[in-house]
Amino acid sequence: MELVINGESRQFPSPLTVAELVAALHHAGKRIAVERNGDIVPRGRHAETALVDGDRIEIVVAVGGG
Repeated sequence: MELVINGESRQFPSPLTVAELVAALHHAGKRIAVERNGDIVPRGRHAETALVDGDRIEIVVAVGGG
């Protein structure tokens, strides 16, 4: 399946959930926000939110500092 992640087209095996995508991108355990096709996916729904071919995903990683 083809997903567009932060503007870049990438290929992934299907089926795939948001949680599996986050793990595949090595973001598991990090403070992130995930948007799927313009809608925020709450962290509690990552494991149950299935992705489909053509989904547009935006992932923002929180960076600490001061």
